[in-house]
Amino acid sequence: MSVAAFIEKNKDRFLNELLDLLRIPSVSADPKFKNDVFAAARFVKESLEKAGADVAEICETAGYPIVYGEKIIDPALPTVLVYGHYDVQPADPYELWDSPPFEPVIRNTAIHPEGAIFARGSADDKGQFYMHIKAFEAMMASGDLPCNVKFMIEGEEEVGSDNLDKFVLANKERLKADVILISDTHMISMQDPSITVGLRGMAYLEVEVTGSNRDLHSGTYGGAVANPINVLCKMIASMKDENEHITIPEFYEKVQELSAQQRQRLNEAPFDLDEYKDKLDIEDVQGEKGYTTIERVGIRPTLDVNGIWGGYTGEGAKTVLPSKAFAKISMRLVPDQDWHEIATLFENHFKFIAPKSVKVKVKTHHGGAPAVVSDSSVGYQAAEAAMEETFGKRPIPTREGGSIPIVALFQKELGSDPILFGFGLDTDALHSPNEHYGVKNYFIGIETIAAFFRHFRKLSEK
Repeated sequence: MSVAAFIEKNKDRFLNELLDLLRIPSVSADPKFKNDVFAAARFVKESLEKAGADVAEICETAGYPIVYGEKIIDPALPTVLVYGHYDVQPADPYELWDSPPFEPVIRNTAIHPEGAIFARGSADDKGQFYMHIKAFEAMMASGDLPCNVKFMIEGEEEVGSDNLDKFVLANKERLKADVILISDTHMISMQDPSITVGLRGMAYLEVEVTGSNRDLHSGTYGGAVANPINVLCKMIASMKDENEHITIPEFYEKVQELSAQQRQRLNEAPFDLDEYKDKLDIEDVQGEKGYTTIERVGIRPTLDVNGIWGGYTGEGAKTVLPSKAFAKISMRLVPDQDWHEIATLFENHFKFIAPKSVKVKVKTHHGGAPAVVSDSSVGYQAAEAAMEETFGKRPIPTREGGSIPIVALFQKELGSDPILFGFGLDTDALHSPNEHYGVKNYFIGIETIAAFFRHFRKLSEK
């Protein structure tokens, strides 16, 4: 039986297995889901064993485990390393989901007329890394695995991959491969497939602004004592000017500027601004002056408030001046910005602009380096050929605004450019309520991954 025939015959099972994985609430950021995160790791290990891996094991770390698997058919053949993550983002706010986030349902949508799987983690990243396991199973079952394959599926990507670097450094020989496949990105569309060749880095921080030593009556003290929420909002607002340019001193010092030719090529990707606004239900876009929307999310750094709170937020009224106010802030970074340096610049500036009426604390949660990968490597050529085979159209190289910190780590420590081989869409509501992943995307991803192995073997032998 051919690979394609095996996939077609087992479509229902492949889909149902993914739904079972999605029912596990493996939220790495919230300790109350600890047992579920470990349950997801066991699910991945068992899936690798059933698919035909000779080795499948749960590797303990100081945090959540890494699942490692491999099938070595011939040491002389090329080896493909697959990376993915089984942890997911928190599903809050639950009330904004149309169906429970860990009870996956399939519904037709305008963009996914063949159906989309609505569940937390469906696109990021369970649906995407599970494609690789199913492609591996199909190649094994058909007797047509062209290359050796290794799997490294972690459980801490959504909280910064704190323990992955130690694992990689301790297992460099074990993880040695000719190419690394990562499906944790998206395409332009099903009509315009693309391969990501650039990712932004990130620095993620939390700030705390404290005024008085307790909440105060807003009538007795209002107008005389600093309100930390007001102060925090003013401080945050000052960090961008009228052109949406970040005002932190030296913030742009190491930003890699693209040439006019590079910018022109980037903007040749299909993009309809009106359609973009319609999908988001907004009247207009906003961003750094002098750059297109594509450039703003691909090659320019950002500073955004991800959450802000303080004071009374319950039902009814409570007239207080809060003692404290908090915010979570992320900065997306571009080559050649160093996230440690940027976090320090932010902290120094934030403390500098604070008035004496408040005290400020800044905590760095995690971060990661930006990365640019080659579009001329054998791995990229194989991915390009595989996509052209299954989609009927040559993919477009693009830069994506998201961050996958381990890409730069892999480049540095394993000496190989990862191929960012994502099959999601930017409309799949990643990190948001009603996250979903197209059923068609899932299956065409499986087919394309299997095609990649065949093309990579062929190109590697030239």
